[in-house]
Amino acid sequence: MKLLVVDDHPLFRDGLAALLRQANPDTQVFQASDSEAGMEMAQAAGDLDAVFVDLMMPGLAGEAAVKEFARRRPELPVIVLSSSENPSDVKRVLKAGALGYIPKSASPQTVLSALQLVLTGNIYVPPLLARAADATATEQSKVAPGLSTLTERQVEVLKQLRDGHSNKEISNRLGIAEKTVKAHVAAIFRALNVVNRTQAANAARELQI
Repeated sequence: MKLLVVDDHPLFRDGLAALLRQANPDTQVFQASDSEAGMEMAQAAGDLDAVFVDLMMPGLAGEAAVKEFARRRPELPVIVLSSSENPSDVKRVLKAGALGYIPKSASPQTVLSALQLVLTGNIYVPPLLARAADATATEQSKVAPGLSTLTERQVEVLKQLRDGHSNKEISNRLGIAEKTVKAHVAAIFRALNVVNRTQAANAARELQI
């Protein structure tokens, strides 16, 4: 496994890298002190499995950094790390395309579990923050609950899903990796509160997507 940690605090970077290597001695962990350096590393190391990005750093950070990683490496899962436990921060980065949000107060086991969840195509948000973020999204979107949490790419995937295309077909049509499609479909299910593709397609039609 190859992972990238982008954080402007060397001590935190080293600690996370040590944790990841301890969990799996074969893991390679690259480190960068800012988003631009991290993106250069991501471009150079084409076979990265995931990237951890600090929410608050000098220069490009937050949802802007998540979007830029998604633009340059759309198949690469981005996990946001942050000292913030504000539900609005969670909502913003998930909407930007992150597949995970881990508070820096999380336990080592939580970090490893979150990574495994993201690598299998799911989304990780701490339960308390997830409930708070969902409540906020519901209040702000009475007409289409959950729709506002979808990224532009996820809406594109939903349109393809609505038209009955398989993950492989969506991958070919949108030019993204099949595992990325799988991650987007999982996010769509959660956002629309559905459990299968038929329900998601019906929801898309009801929302006139």
